[in-house]
Amino acid sequence: MKLNSRYREIVFQLALHIVVFLFYIYDKRDQSFEVYKVYYFLNFALVAFLFNYLFLPYYYKNKKIAYAIIGFIISLTVGIILEELVLEYIFFPDERAQTFDFHVILGILPMMAILTGFKFGWDALNHRKELENLKHSVRKSELQFLKSQINPHFLFNNLNNLYSYALESSPKTPEIILELSSVLRYMLYDCKAAFVPLESEIEQLQNFINLSEMQIEGRGKVDLHIDHKHPGLQIAPLILIVFVENAFKHSQASQSEDIQINIQLNTKKENNGLYFICANNYSKESNNDNITKGIGLQNVRRRLDLIYPDKYTLDINDTGNWYEIALKISLSSYE
Repeated sequence: MKLNSRYREIVFQLALHIVVFLFYIYDKRDQSFEVYKVYYFLNFALVAFLFNYLFLPYYYKNKKIAYAIIGFIISLTVGIILEELVLEYIFFPDERAQTFDFHVILGILPMMAILTGFKFGWDALNHRKELENLKHSVRKSELQFLKSQINPHFLFNNLNNLYSYALESSPKTPEIILELSSVLRYMLYDCKAAFVPLESEIEQLQNFINLSEMQIEGRGKVDLHIDHKHPGLQIAPLILIVFVENAFKHSQASQSEDIQINIQLNTKKENNGLYFICANNYSKESNNDNITKGIGLQNVRRRLDLIYPDKYTLDINDTGNWYEIALKISLSSYE
């Protein structure tokens, strides 16, 4: 990749040097071609090369302006000496070669500025590209970290419930283990991709709800309504499950009976819209101050910001007895 970048820079610089050279040799008053201009331009290119590729790298590396100033003076001096003591003796032995004229600097400086400007422009483009790649890598690493937090968070909550069933020797224990295994398999293996088919996420959401319903047994009711008639949509995995997990956790923690959880999911073809609502009741007298401060909600908010910037809305409504989240996302399509 580094070689490709170097090759592209050579092509870029060569093309721009050719354009500048054509402007330099063109004279509308004299249409004849002057050979000396080729060598004079090569001298300008050499001066720019010395400054751009020998001194500028040291300046960038050490961040000291002295390197740039010294390099500029040395490069300019080399150009003046070559023009005054070599080129003029070859092409103008009876005229310019007879005197050492420092006014030649007025001819070298503009060309040096133009050719050096190309280098600064290329470096600026490369720096911007490297910055974008770095931002992408940081974003990708952060997403992987956030996703990795979900598994232990989910596993911790469900192992506690499984432990209580095992202590009671409940006949539902094997079924809970099977459902838990299915959800974990999805989290560990199927969620490695950045996006998954919406149908897969819905299926695992239903498995998770089945698992969570076993925990509340006859102490409440879960209403699930799904209206998805637009195949071909894909979603970042493990977005919706976090809200459902939060609803079960806090509803159970605040009351021992009359648990009510309502979940609705529907899609619309317009803008590939996904509409998701998850609501749960809770006891106002219980300590639920941390409902909106858990790892799960903070996690999913950050993931939504990273994956769906300006493409989602998340509204949270807490009435004191009901806690509801309403999520709207414009999904992408894999068709």
